[in-house]
Amino acid sequence: MKALVEDDLFSKIGLDDVNSGVYDGEWVKPSGKMLTVKSPIDGSEVAKISLATRADYDRLVSRAIEEFKKWRMIPAPKRGLIIREIGDELRKEKKNLGKIVTIEAGKTPSEGEGEIQEMIDISDLALGLSRQLYGLTIASERPYHRMYEQWVPLGPVAVITSFNFPASVWSWNAFIAAVDGDVVIWKPSSKAALTAVAVMKVIERVLKRNNAPNIFFLMVSSGSEGGDWITNDPRIPLVSFTGSVPVGKKISENVAKRLGKSILELGGNNGAIVSDKADIDLALRGVVFGALATAGQRCTTTRRVIVQEKIYDQFLEKLKNAYSTIKVGDPREKGVLVGPLIDEDAVKDYEHAIDLAIKQGGKLIFGGKRITIKGLEGGHYVMPTIIEAKPDMPIVKEETFASILYVMKYRTIEEAIEIHNSVPQGLSSSIFTTDLREEEAFLSPYGSDCGLANVNTSTAGAEIGGAFGGEKDTGGGRESGSDAWKYYMRRQTVTKNWGQTLPLAQDVVFEF
Repeated sequence: MKALVEDDLFSKIGLDDVNSGVYDGEWVKPSGKMLTVKSPIDGSEVAKISLATRADYDRLVSRAIEEFKKWRMIPAPKRGLIIREIGDELRKEKKNLGKIVTIEAGKTPSEGEGEIQEMIDISDLALGLSRQLYGLTIASERPYHRMYEQWVPLGPVAVITSFNFPASVWSWNAFIAAVDGDVVIWKPSSKAALTAVAVMKVIERVLKRNNAPNIFFLMVSSGSEGGDWITNDPRIPLVSFTGSVPVGKKISENVAKRLGKSILELGGNNGAIVSDKADIDLALRGVVFGALATAGQRCTTTRRVIVQEKIYDQFLEKLKNAYSTIKVGDPREKGVLVGPLIDEDAVKDYEHAIDLAIKQGGKLIFGGKRITIKGLEGGHYVMPTIIEAKPDMPIVKEETFASILYVMKYRTIEEAIEIHNSVPQGLSSSIFTTDLREEEAFLSPYGSDCGLANVNTSTAGAEIGGAFGGEKDTGGGRESGSDAWKYYMRRQTVTKNWGQTLPLAQDVVFEF
């Protein structure tokens, strides 16, 4: 078995066996408890990270406020140049950072490096955006008046990320917020904190080299402790959270109580409709990728496939055959497409969901068991699973973060859309068809109720150029591209009177 950590990997990035988990312009000397980082590949200990204390947090936020005052005064195009240089530094370290992602999150090298590439792409997007923070010019009803709107930085914003995309999702928020003029406090998942430390080590080089204000801050904390500090802190006007629905609801409540803003990217229970008019092989590739990428641990993972009854048996047979060829194991090994789940709790959730599905009337078609791999006995491996299900089964309404695919059939496109929309979540959706009318029905007002709607492509694998996010229990926020940059700023309507009188709106008269 190859060594989990290459001899010089940590030194290339600037990591140690024991790392500080607090960065506020300098790496804070460990003073609190330690987090042990274990790899899901074999369960072995990789490193230790010190956890932030409350004193660390308060000092970090105070410094973030001071750095924000400097950063917001730098013209946006110059802010963009700093983010571009960060992207260039990430290009240099793409392979090394990708290896850290693989070790800590269990992703294949292609997915690990792809995550860093996504950060690079976002830095390019942010650079262009830095010259396009546009407001509107508005016609005034009053003579000698001009109206327009402008967008103003919010302040220190917080980004709380999940383990499944331990680097890229942070950059969707952080790089865009930074060119907007904000500074960013990052609280990563304790299940993927080493990647966050590694990314910050690389970014620190650029900030120091340019003698720039410190725009990115890092705080590793245990459990929900750090999240509670952030969400209840009125000094932080915006909190962006990626994670589960229950935690997202708590965060939303905490932030709303103090009239703050939140961006919530919560659960996805994503469905793919496969029509009898689909290109079957294309649909098969799209469903298999969507269901199995990142071992089913994506918020955009395909969890339900809704197949037209005329081709149901044919498609199910092809699906079983495809699953039988998928290699599960050490994600670093050639030919392995499905690596481990993140931890033992994820395995238990997988087993529990399968038990419930069978009790509720589901039929196990493929998989359904955990796997023990020689030499990796401490890892968390399970078989990709297919279950024939009915749309009204309670477990089908839930998101299980594992490679479980529920298969069900439909008669008409209207029925397919109704089944598709019958779950509480509303993140990503897909239809495979060559029929224009079916495609348009899926995209119509009564069609997909998700934030992302795809035609002849997978529910997973969203591009950065579009705004990312969903509806219903998914939370309703948007990140990354399009005009999602507006979430990290405040809108200000400006009225200027350049005349010598004071006419009032709505013809109001006020004479004295």
